[in-house]
Amino acid sequence: MMTAESTRESDGRPEGKQAGGRRWILVVLGLIAIGLVVWFVRARARDAAPPAGAAAPGDRVVPVMVAPVVQRDVPIYLEGLGNVTPLQTVSVKSLVDGRLETVSFKEGQFVKRGDLIAQIDPRPFAIQLHTAEAAMARDRAQLRNATLNLERYKTLRQQNLIPQQQVDDQQTTADQQDAVVRGDQAQIETARLNLDYARITSPIDGVTGVRLVDPGNIVHAGDPTGIVVITQLDPIAALFTLPEDDLARVSKQLAASAIPVEAYSRDGATLLGRGQLSLIDNQVNTATATIRLKATFPNADRGLWPNLFVKARLLLTTRKGALVIPAAAVQRGPQGTFVYLASPDNTAAMRVIEVDTTQGELALVSKGLSPGELVVADGQNQLRPGAKIAPRAGDKGGDAPAGARSARSSGDAPAGSAPRAPSAASANGGAPGPGSAATPPDGSARRGAAP
Repeated sequence: MMTAESTRESDGRPEGKQAGGRRWILVVLGLIAIGLVVWFVRARARDAAPPAGAAAPGDRVVPVMVAPVVQRDVPIYLEGLGNVTPLQTVSVKSLVDGRLETVSFKEGQFVKRGDLIAQIDPRPFAIQLHTAEAAMARDRAQLRNATLNLERYKTLRQQNLIPQQQVDDQQTTADQQDAVVRGDQAQIETARLNLDYARITSPIDGVTGVRLVDPGNIVHAGDPTGIVVITQLDPIAALFTLPEDDLARVSKQLAASAIPVEAYSRDGATLLGRGQLSLIDNQVNTATATIRLKATFPNADRGLWPNLFVKARLLLTTRKGALVIPAAAVQRGPQGTFVYLASPDNTAAMRVIEVDTTQGELALVSKGLSPGELVVADGQNQLRPGAKIAPRAGDKGGDAPAGARSARSSGDAPAGSAPRAPSAASANGGAPGPGSAATPPDGSARRGAAP
């Protein structure tokens, strides 16, 4: 039989072995964890280390696009939205009552002043004329008789054969008969006028619209609708608005000389006509803080049509010898507007400038730059002063920046061409005064220094 002490010894041996096994497991797990941490740290260090032969951050070469500062004449445009309106619109109506016999025009036909439009049955008016003429002949005969009797009475009165009262009565009768004849003359003129009104003619040169009454209908002078609407198309006008801040400049320029105006289609892609500013409205719209202007356009080709929505561009003036850079080159910072210059050693240098105004894709610089200097037009977001740059091939060549080429297309465009709109960078390059930097009407977006 086993004693209690031997039993305790046999029970203690397995417990010691289990405790030792657990300690070894913890040690192994700890070593594994330490190894993983060391591996992770070394991996991060390898990733952060630059590869062999790589340049330091300050030595990285940034590819950019550059354009030279150009001195040239730049047209200054103001742009407004408006609608085409005819100079004259006439609703042709009948001035007499009668049956409409004929319509002598085709819908959409061009008619001249005095051309026959429609004919109302003239017979009732001819009868009225003949009746008035007959009454005139009768009353004239009675007037002659009254006049002869008056002469006889005057002779008898000179001989004291009749009283003066009888002479006066005959004089009154003759005067009354003369008034009747004058009334007959008015009736004849009225009948002739109605007969003339029965022949309806065009009061202006223009184009007819849709026929509103068919032949055979009875028309009245009081009808709310007429026979046709005639609209003058050549010349034609356009009403558009500009900010009230532009009123002083436009009024001063209009007093000095004629102001050219161009009209473009809704999308700005098509030039519809060229004309001149003819009117500045006599009051400012206080609700919108705008002033309304009117321009007149020759319209022989019918490019402009009444109520057509147009974009009007007003050539306010031409800035002589302005320093021009692409508007995309202008940046903004705490110190104001600035540009990056491409130095001869192919490094970037920051230069604070003053922007006078922006015109389309161009920025007109009043201070800070000189003609011939190279400005960075694209890639500025990766630059800092002193950074190395690699201008793209061909960007330094030529006698004008890409923005200047854009100006030629907007300011000196041939007939029928449309200028381009400024890029988003233009807004960052110095916001113009109200209306001083008009967006060309095509609404397109292109960078100021395209290769």
